[in-house]
Amino acid sequence: MAHEGTDPALGPSVRRVQDVLAAAGGGHTVVALEQPARTSAEAARAVGCRVDQIAKSLVFRGENTQGAVLVITSGANRVDERRVAGLVAEPVARADADFVRARTGFAIGGVAPVAHAEPLTILIDEDLMQWPEIWAAAGHPNTVFKLTPADLVQMTGGRVASVKWRGGR
Repeated sequence: MAHEGTDPALGPSVRRVQDVLAAAGGGHTVVALEQPARTSAEAARAVGCRVDQIAKSLVFRGENTQGAVLVITSGANRVDERRVAGLVAEPVARADADFVRARTGFAIGGVAPVAHAEPLTILIDEDLMQWPEIWAAAGHPNTVFKLTPADLVQMTGGRVASVKWRGGR
């Protein structure tokens, strides 16, 4: 089960997310979960939604620029790195934990779509746009927040695109 409000023990990352949400307006609130939700399936079970409604944040490293690319995808989808590379005009690879923390300010498992340590290139999975509400990590594996897909686009400035791996090749 979950309860609203941030637990001070969760630290500055979660407070940073809550501050950005408060500044954005819209009444978004960080929800603390009783158990960590390190996967989309765990998060969906914890909040009572479909896995497809989890906005999963994955960080990639641009191989030429060494820039961070945040792909916010539906929890049910696998990201096609070749599609992402085409969208950002350079090859990409999954980032390691140190790169993720340095560029986003968050540990893997709690990367929020907002409140990053530095500006990121952000892509949003078009499959998230079909839902009336979605859930995203809020800076710690035990925290999430609810928002609409339109809120996600507005808050992040991300570009909605087709990023889903469709198999084959």
